[in-house]
Amino acid sequence: MINVYLDDLRDCPKDFVIARNYEQAINLLTSNNVNILSLDHDLGEDEQGNLLPTGYDLVKYMCEYGLRANKIYLHTDNGVGRENMYQTLKGAQRRGFIDPDIEIYHYSITENKYSG
Repeated sequence: MINVYLDDLRDCPKDFVIARNYEQAINLLTSNNVNILSLDHDLGEDEQGNLLPTGYDLVKYMCEYGLRANKIYLHTDNGVGRENMYQTLKGAQRRGFIDPDIEIYHYSITENKYSG
């Protein structure tokens, strides 16, 4: 069982596996049992300045395909993104799209660190 930290810039906390983008996160979620998933919202831009898929896009993918982590924490600094991810997860749980025993937290479990 692994812990996954989705973030394009921050340092990976101890005991976590880093996913720097949406695709890496999907790969980790589909090929491993995940205990803790910690999500950032904003995951950067491509070379043309277009926004890359976000943590919210990952949440929607998880809900569509029934992916799970035992616990989901939201470490993003984007307040609107945090609320969208949280409400989507809770709503999907109420509607049976994701497992009812997944623990969903509106806050971070780790310290957000960026060493540049």
